[in-house]
Amino acid sequence: MSAPRLRLAARVPGPDGAPAEDGAAAPGPPPPPVPSFSSFSPFSSFSSCERLARTAERGLFDFLLLTGDRAHRDGPATGPGAGCRPEPLTVLGALAAVTDRLGLAAGVDPLHDEPYAPARRLASLDHLSGGRAACHLETAPDNAGHGVRVAEFLRTARELWDSWSPCGQQRSVVHRGRHFTVEGEFTVPRSPQGHPVVIQEDGRTEGRDLAARTADVLVVRQHSARAARGVAADITARLAAHGRAPGDLRVMPEVTVVLGDTAAEARERAGELDRLRVPPGHALRALGRIWGRDLSGYDPDGPLPGLDPDPGPPGPGRAPADERLRTAARWRALAADGGLSIRRTVARATAPPPLAGTPQDVAGRMDTLVREGVADGFVLVPHPAAGGLDDFVDRVVPLLQERGVFRTAYEGPTLRSHLGLAAPVWKG
Repeated sequence: MSAPRLRLAARVPGPDGAPAEDGAAAPGPPPPPVPSFSSFSPFSSFSSCERLARTAERGLFDFLLLTGDRAHRDGPATGPGAGCRPEPLTVLGALAAVTDRLGLAAGVDPLHDEPYAPARRLASLDHLSGGRAACHLETAPDNAGHGVRVAEFLRTARELWDSWSPCGQQRSVVHRGRHFTVEGEFTVPRSPQGHPVVIQEDGRTEGRDLAARTADVLVVRQHSARAARGVAADITARLAAHGRAPGDLRVMPEVTVVLGDTAAEARERAGELDRLRVPPGHALRALGRIWGRDLSGYDPDGPLPGLDPDPGPPGPGRAPADERLRTAARWRALAADGGLSIRRTVARATAPPPLAGTPQDVAGRMDTLVREGVADGFVLVPHPAAGGLDDFVDRVVPLLQERGVFRTAYEGPTLRSHLGLAAPVWKG
């Protein structure tokens, strides 16, 4: 019996070194003006993105994921450079010219965008890259209303992509739905993959069910192997309910890998990276969003405030009060369990714990999770510094190859071929 094949991807970190996340209005004065996005994020300049992409391709990764500016649309920017992020499809179009096999995944926002323009840009990227484009739905539906809109967005985009037959015949599109109306001709012929690969973030029941019904890749963020096993079992059941096989959806947990020559060295580096990833001001603003209070006077390296969160009235970009109270209780428990400061609590609460260890440890744990069916692969968020992916490519990828769980060469030209996904059936 052959070993299961592990998939790897890299996600371009946000301005604070973490994936872009929802931005809710923080109490207190707004942050000072930001002079340029490259001032704060090492990955916001094209040269840094190019280096990351070339490293990922050298490591035979499946795709590079670059998300957009949804946080900026939902509310005022709250962190250093929080609203400064390049437009993903523009950057990925340029990266298509300097890479040959790496998949290129761009964030789109189905809660704010109409489907025609993103569908057109994604199909164009698929042509320009020779079949390496992917669409990352930045919104995981968290209620039935959002779920209906996201599902219709995706259905409409696929109608547009299918308006050209595989042999080049075009027909007009007529879509009249609850959220979108599209009538006319789609001006980009069918792309090499038929449809760009669809990637979705994990979410609540509605989001996970939508992914099981329609997505190609699901990115999950779980804080323990036990939770990840629960997600895998839930996804398998949902796929079966929708008549899909487990291999029709690739489940890829998001992880940050921290390597050391010894386990102790790796743990020490993980602590240092937590402190780098969550600057003092960012930690206090993140805590203030949950507490509904201005906490700028607190010591970010001290304990969580003793006062209770302010439920406050609902407002634009502000999570419901009951949700914030549940989050605050969860953060308190996390801080108490680990004896964590405000900064470490924010670091642990906003991202899964890093996969820290020697290269042998990390390769072994990845191999085990894939062989147990907990994951099909991993989306790595590299350290917030240029070259943050090199250590993994140079020290862990060879070990995965020795174990026979990771490719030693690309076996096809398209992202679907990397992921082992079938071509979509044309619905003329």
